Formats: sequence, structure tokens, C-alpha cells
Amino acid sequence: MNSLEHLLQRAEQLITRLETLLPAPPADINWQAIAWRWVKHSAHGQLQAVEHPHHVLLDDIRFIDRQKTEVVRNTRQFLQGLPANHVLLTGARGTGKSSLVKALLNTYADQGLRLIEVEKQDLNDLPQIAQLIRQRPEKFIIFCDDLTFEANDTGYKALKVILDGSIENASSNLLVYATSNRKNLMPEYMADNQPIVDQGEIRQNDTIDEKTSLAERFGLWLSFYSFDQDEYLSIAEHWLDTFGITMDDAAQHAALQFYHTRGARSGRVAYQFAKDYAGKLQLKS
Repeated sequence: MNSLEHLLQRAEQLITRLETLLPAPPADINWQAIAWRWVKHSAHGQLQAVEHPHHVLLDDIRFIDRQKTEVVRNTRQFLQGLPANHVLLTGARGTGKSSLVKALLNTYADQGLRLIEVEKQDLNDLPQIAQLIRQRPEKFIIFCDDLTFEANDTGYKALKVILDGSIENASSNLLVYATSNRKNLMPEYMADNQPIVDQGEIRQNDTIDEKTSLAERFGLWLSFYSFDQDEYLSIAEHWLDTFGITMDDAAQHAALQFYHTRGARSGRVAYQFAKDYAGKLQLKS
């Protein structure tokens, strides 16, 4: 073997080793799906189809009729090519914010609605996602669940670009629906209310405005509140009915005990109670 052949052989071996270190090419996007997650492998992201989307119906979501009506109206406008707003759902835990978005998908998938779930740490990839779907005929909701930011997070800047647009015109087939337990999405501190600070930024009001301006970029902003006892019991009765169980005095007493141990009355707790109670009864039978 002469020196040239030896060099070529070494080069081929080196290329083979390098190929094993490179990330695999992204798989083709399954556009037949109705929901996707944005997943990252190393530094590369791709749309991964959700094979079994969570099946929630609008009728399953109780005691948020005003919020439900507004979100449904906005979504129908979006699907019909009419002006529609990005949506921010804030408020108490377990009151149906996330379930409402999932129920929209189940209700309007046959009309072209699609859902892409994006985690907070991946928000910097939003411009890339927008480019992937820009020429698609479907209508896409970017779903950001339980969205909050810390002071040093940078993802909110990419979200601002999607909400407000940039030098490039915003895509007409994309809206952002976000849920959060924080009203303004970013932390607020006692120091924000101090008229004078000895150290730090001179124009403190500018910092406060920066924190609140992200939430203001959502055109439809709806608040959710904790349920009272009667509402909680009604929701628990609804979920028990889906398991074929009637809410009698024993079930009502068990439902009250269940939420006392959880410290909260919410739709989520009512659903968890119904599963627990139904499972116990079926186990005994």
C-alpha cells in the first residue's frame, strides 16, 4: 500500500468516526397528526407527533362558562381566517386552563385546528417552528403550558417576537395560547414597589414595565378562580358519572374528605377524587 492509499484509508476511517458523533438527520414531520411536541436532541429540534392526544371535551369543563365562551369565539375566528388574538389564561391551579386548550383541539381538529406544545426552555426555537408551519394550510396553536419566567430567562424575548412580529410579517396560521399561575408571567419583588433604591438600575420603572409588557402582548387575557364547595362537588359528580357511579351521601362525604387532604377545591382535585373513588369501588366488587 503506497502512502496515498494509506492516507485515503485513514481519511475514510476518520470520516466514519465523525459520522457516529453527528446527530441523526431529523425525521420527516408527520403532517397527518393533529398534535406535536417540539423536542430537542442535542442542539437540534423537531416536531414529534403525539400519537394519543389527551381526550378532553368542552362539556367536561365546568363553571368557567365566560372564559370558555371567549376562547371558543377567538378560536373560531382564527379557523375562519378572521382577526384573532393570542390568548393568556391565568389564575388558580386546576381550574381548567390547560384542559380548555386541549378540548379545543378535540372539538375543532376536523376543521383544521392543530396543536404544538412547546416547553419554556425551547421558546428560543419559536421562529424556527413558525417557519416550518408557515406554508401549511392548517391553523396552528402554539401551546405553552404553565408558563413562567425568572428574571434571567431569555426565552420571553423570542416569545415577544412571535406575539408582536418582527421585520417579517407574522404568520396568519399561528397563534399562541399560554397558561400560567402568574398574572404577569415574570416575578415581582418588594423592591419593585420601592420609590428609591440605593443600588441597581436608575430607571426602575423601565424594568417593571419590561416585566408586565409580555403579558400585555396577549390580546385575550382571561382569569380563572378557585371553585366553591358546591361547584367542586358538582364537578366531582360529573366525573363520577363518567365512571357509572351516582353521587350519594357516602360519595359526597368522601369527596369532601378528599379535598380537605389536598387543601384545594379544583377541577383537577375533583377528577382525581373520582378516579380514586371509582377505583376503590371497582376493586371491592
